[in-house]
Amino acid sequence: MKIKQLVIIWIVCLGTSSCVVEKKNTIQIKGRKIELNGSPYLIKGVCYHPVPKGSGKRSFENLSEDLSLMNEAGVNTIRLYAPVDDGAVLDKIDKAGVKVIIGFGYNQDGYFDIRSGSFISYINKYKTHPAILFWELGNEYNYHPEWFDGDIRNWYVALNNAAALIKENDNSHPVATAHGELPDSLARTLCPEIDIWGMNVYRWDNPESIFSQWEALGEKPMYLSEAGADSYMTIAKMGYMQGPNERAQADATKNILDATFSNKEICSGVTLFAFVDEFWKAGNINTQDPGGWAPNSSGVPYDGAPNEEYWGIVTIERQKKLAFEVVKEKYLIAE
Repeated sequence: MKIKQLVIIWIVCLGTSSCVVEKKNTIQIKGRKIELNGSPYLIKGVCYHPVPKGSGKRSFENLSEDLSLMNEAGVNTIRLYAPVDDGAVLDKIDKAGVKVIIGFGYNQDGYFDIRSGSFISYINKYKTHPAILFWELGNEYNYHPEWFDGDIRNWYVALNNAAALIKENDNSHPVATAHGELPDSLARTLCPEIDIWGMNVYRWDNPESIFSQWEALGEKPMYLSEAGADSYMTIAKMGYMQGPNERAQADATKNILDATFSNKEICSGVTLFAFVDEFWKAGNINTQDPGGWAPNSSGVPYDGAPNEEYWGIVTIERQKKLAFEVVKEKYLIAE
């Protein structure tokens, strides 16, 4: 049994001779479970990449409002695709009672990325921060062998080496990767240092089959690092009208979350894609445009088309969509 632990100690000194020691967080992996302070931790999360209207750059200017909405919806985990080098942001997330999964890209022009090795300086800087749940390397890179000289094995070797390096510097947090769909035997064989397999899964509105598939293949924890639906129908289908369609998104979200939380013995939860709409992904960055592209996206409910600017459960003005109410209902009762 492999156990990863994070113990954060706060020492409060009373006068000059008395100190009170309080243990804050212990993160462990036991079998298929992620545990926080001795209890199974069910990820009730959202993918979070807040880019303001008219910008192509992530900003946390709305973080307080976003955290308030997340608290209302029962969100306990934020998945970030890139590190945030701002202790005040992490402090605010922690104060809201939310944990964060910090993702690292392979090539981010030297900004805490895997290729340059600079990611390890971030880990050493923030590894004692109580907001951190675990580290995550890459995001469905298995769809892009062209990024690795045409041989995806190059990525898996780099991934495993990066995970091993993390463990040399921080034995307190598990290491995950976000894999596109079910990891095949090559991925699993070349990456023994990965503790948690995140899987980006778009199997219409029912990811049920992936849980039994993983149960047969692996004994490590897994979670859905991406799953969800957009609120735009490219075509009319299955009774859903063409155009903006919050009902289609809400119905699909309900089914996805029901399937996920019905398989808690195998699946450690989900970071729903996504919290807020992103105007930077297709067309004019000042307007919400249909379209966009994502690999292996034919399983997007209910039109098979990933309209990339419509995935939020809230709009870019932070208005709640129908899917927000579904998330709130499902997350608040899930244990």
